[in-house]
Amino acid sequence: MRLDKFLKTNRIIKRRTVANELAKSGKILKNNKPLKPSYEVKVGDIINILLYNKKIIFKVLDNYKIEILQEIIEDKNT
Repeated sequence: MRLDKFLKTNRIIKRRTVANELAKSGKILKNNKPLKPSYEVKVGDIINILLYNKKIIFKVLDNYKIEILQEIIEDKNT
């Protein structure tokens, strides 16, 4: 399944176009390398997303479900 569709299907990002834009801007990473919106998500992938003031790290499980490993909210005031 494509990365942008996967993120929308799992409700990490509400719209596929937003997922597409985040990927194109380099805010979706795997092994510290940016992913394209067309990247084919595989079981076992660990993906990092920088979303506004949040960093979400999750693992892709069987049947394209996710397990959130870490969610960090960054405080912009410090």
